[in-house]
Amino acid sequence: MAEQKPLAAVQAALAAEHAAVYGYGVVGARISAAREAEARAAYDAHRARRDTLRRTATDLGGTPVAAAAAYTLPFAVPGSAAAVRLAADLEDRVAAVYADLVRAATADLRRDAAGWLREAAVRAVRWRGESVAFPGLAERAADPVSASPSAVAPSPTPSPSPA
Repeated sequence: MAEQKPLAAVQAALAAEHAAVYGYGVVGARISAAREAEARAAYDAHRARRDTLRRTATDLGGTPVAAAAAYTLPFAVPGSAAAVRLAADLEDRVAAVYADLVRAATADLRRDAAGWLREAAVRAVRWRGESVAFPGLAERAADPVSASPSAVAPSPTPSPSPA
């Protein structure tokens, strides 16, 4: 029973990483050339974290949650400015689930989750150009909607690819 709380938090973080990978696909399609490398690096980081969390869920005795077939973005992303805003939003949402994982985990997993929270917070600052006092926590107090475990919500039906 002791493993259930960390496993649930790992699964929530994995779901958020699935959504972040999807969201960064949209960011990459809309971002300006000047920030393409930054978007690609974030996309790669989230893919790597997703893969790590899959292994962690399995190590904790769970079956890793699968990615949704499609996700609904929190707002329209018609161009580069909106893509930057989406990237910051994705990082805030991922930071929130890592804050939960820090609370639920122990030992090495807690240390790793704290590092992942820090990485998400740093990326959010780079995208937004400003910081928040308590990454992963401040966003929850200000906007309960952004505290959802996934960065973008799974769509009940497949959504068309962004044009």
